[in-house]
Amino acid sequence: MRAALIVVVTGTVIALSGCTAEAPPAPRADSTAPVIAPGRPGEEARTLSPSEAATAVPTATANAADVKYVQDMIVHHQQALDMALLAPNRAASGKLKSLASRITDSQGPEIQYMRTWLQEQGQRIPDHHAAHEGMPGMATPQQLEQLKAASGTAFDKLFLQLMINHHLGAIKMSGQVLTGGAHIRIEELANDVGVTQTAEIRRMQELQAPA
Repeated sequence: MRAALIVVVTGTVIALSGCTAEAPPAPRADSTAPVIAPGRPGEEARTLSPSEAATAVPTATANAADVKYVQDMIVHHQQALDMALLAPNRAASGKLKSLASRITDSQGPEIQYMRTWLQEQGQRIPDHHAAHEGMPGMATPQQLEQLKAASGTAFDKLFLQLMINHHLGAIKMSGQVLTGGAHIRIEELANDVGVTQTAEIRRMQELQAPA
């Protein structure tokens, strides 16, 4: 009986070994494997530990930082549109008029996208000219009046100064939400804003350069 039992057990082991050889288990990621996180515009990628990666992955749940960013960015974008819409009738440079048109074409749809997102989240949509004290890059009422009163090369010079500073403010705001936000769609938006407006700053700096 004991000999027979040994044979059965041995046979079972052999059979299992054969199954394992034919169908190896699917490979799985090691829990200690590093995760590469792409950097923000102008920054290098960095390696995250598994614990960091678990909290770095954005979710479909918004937090207060996401909501504040979107509410503020609607107001921020709206001022950029207000300035850009002055260019067709006041600017001297054709290149500046073209740049202003691109700003309108990109930021107008982004405002609608952000308004829709806030509606989906059940959050307040800010008024067209909501208060913006302390918001990075915003032109003052006095500066806007000066821009409206200017024309020709004087308009071009002031427009470029104000819009470059305005774009730098938007990039700063986007960097803040990339650090403190949680919603994946807002991360994507903030990255798009950063990339687009960084490229537009370079174009404006080229227009500022003496011919």
